[in-house]
Amino acid sequence: MKVLMFTWEFPPLISGGLGMACYGMVKALLNLGIKIDLVLPTREMVYFPLREVSDVDTLPVVFIDKGEQSKFEKLRFSNDSERLEYIGISDSPESYIQLTSVQRYSISLKKEYWLSERMSGEERDVWREMTNHLVGDEDLIHKVQEFTLRAEKIAKLLEFDLIHAHDWLCYPAGMLARKISTKPLVVHIHATEFDRAGGPGDERVHKIEHAGMTYADKVIAVSQYTAQMIMSRYRIDTAKIRIVHNAFTVPEDAVFSKERIFKGPVILFLGRITLQKGPDYFLEMAQKVLASHPDARFIMAGTGDMSRKILRSSASLKLKNRFLFTGFLNRKQVERILRASDIYVLPSVSEPFGISPLEAMAYGITSVISKQSGVAEVVNHAFKIDFWEVDLWVDTINHLIENPEKNIKMGIDGMHEVNKIQWDEAAIKIRQLYSATLAEYIRRQE
Repeated sequence: MKVLMFTWEFPPLISGGLGMACYGMVKALLNLGIKIDLVLPTREMVYFPLREVSDVDTLPVVFIDKGEQSKFEKLRFSNDSERLEYIGISDSPESYIQLTSVQRYSISLKKEYWLSERMSGEERDVWREMTNHLVGDEDLIHKVQEFTLRAEKIAKLLEFDLIHAHDWLCYPAGMLARKISTKPLVVHIHATEFDRAGGPGDERVHKIEHAGMTYADKVIAVSQYTAQMIMSRYRIDTAKIRIVHNAFTVPEDAVFSKERIFKGPVILFLGRITLQKGPDYFLEMAQKVLASHPDARFIMAGTGDMSRKILRSSASLKLKNRFLFTGFLNRKQVERILRASDIYVLPSVSEPFGISPLEAMAYGITSVISKQSGVAEVVNHAFKIDFWEVDLWVDTINHLIENPEKNIKMGIDGMHEVNKIQWDEAAIKIRQLYSATLAEYIRRQE
């Protein structure tokens, strides 16, 4: 079985949990013998034919243009990083094609696809919903438009059995590939706009999410929490929704021994500093816990649109060096901060899943997580609290600080539990979904 997969993130092109989730998932799928042609928002027009498990780390490259491929093969690179940099894998993909081409995109798609007489009225409505809302002057919107145009060429060139698209940024590309190839489409919803915005958010993104899930043959939700969200908010047919929880695979070169940075207890927030993740609740907790335990250190690791607001608020509260900001951390830096932490906190307002708690638990760190998260469905050895119950969070953190032996035991129990939550099990469920979807597709063709 060969899958054409579209994703916006994959190591080293990564800004959040999506990239690590796709990495673990793809690695496990390859181990099951599934072939994957991976498409990322690179500068050059390329795809990544992944066939062996080791390919997730080396990322073999194929150019769409044969002339460019021949030129590429003659080049010599000192390492993989240099090779990937050549094709344009970065933390923030640039805008790669002329703006005039992007502006023509909507017109061409409408003319060739949803104005076609062969398209049913319902299908035309879905395409109209997608193309009418994939508009705007924002750089991100332009990049999604470019990515969608690229999908057209790739879908016409490659042979594949099924399409798998991750989150709204890739839904238009998946929809177009499905229309061109007629092959079945599976979309994966890692987070909705309701989750990211903590409310209504951007209507354009809602509409694209709705169009992608409506047009898809199957929808994978990362938790029951997310499945309920897309049923209630998007009115997606329950028959096409399947739940596959995320997992966490510990890196083979990970070091777990503690490496203390401070003498006192360290409480960690690790994630994007956005409304969805509840950083303001973390700050409020810190203020109250530090009143009882001034030797504690609260570390906010990550970046996001609320970074400056939280920084200013912490300054006004005079928390000084007891509330610290790290900024963006690379993989090794994340591992080091985990080794230095005692308690992990995830006070998310709305968290479809949340891989970071699994990562923290894998390092033996006691996790205190929001009940409004998908990860709360799969772990038992963690404290689960409603995000708004700040005083209960504070009492729990104080209790763990004052009872270090209980904190250590909870951390060890959590580590043993997480070691059993592997991507292999999730990959088997995804393969079964692929097979069932293909079987339905074949029956429709008869």
